[in-house]
Amino acid sequence: MKKIVSAGGIVSFHNTILMLKKFNGDWVLPKGKAEEGETLEQTALREVFEETGVRAEIKDYLGEIEYAYKNSWNENLFAQKTVHWFLMAAKSMSCTPLRNEGFIEARFVHVDRVLELIRYEDEKEIVAKAIEHIASPEN
Repeated sequence: MKKIVSAGGIVSFHNTILMLKKFNGDWVLPKGKAEEGETLEQTALREVFEETGVRAEIKDYLGEIEYAYKNSWNENLFAQKTVHWFLMAAKSMSCTPLRNEGFIEARFVHVDRVLELIRYEDEKEIVAKAIEHIASPEN
């Protein structure tokens, strides 16, 4: 089984979180595969910028999630993916989806609505952790 390491950002702007809508209607968070020689932090910042046009600053490491999946183009090829998540802060709400990766919309969504949009339970858990950080008085 192929092992893939990725990193992504849960990007906040005040009481909103940056989300991407895929062509199939799923709402996801910006993330992607680490390139050779990159740190996880560099990967997360690069992927957020490439997929949304947002320049962000890392505030905290939130943890990792792991899952196995089948590649859509080769049903026999399985991969194990580990995604490292970072809480980030944006300086503005200006964002643009990377259309050639299948994203049709990028938007900052109010924290009260984010969890109902996310499809995957493991992403919901990491976003809930991010929301706790955002709501904390010391942040």
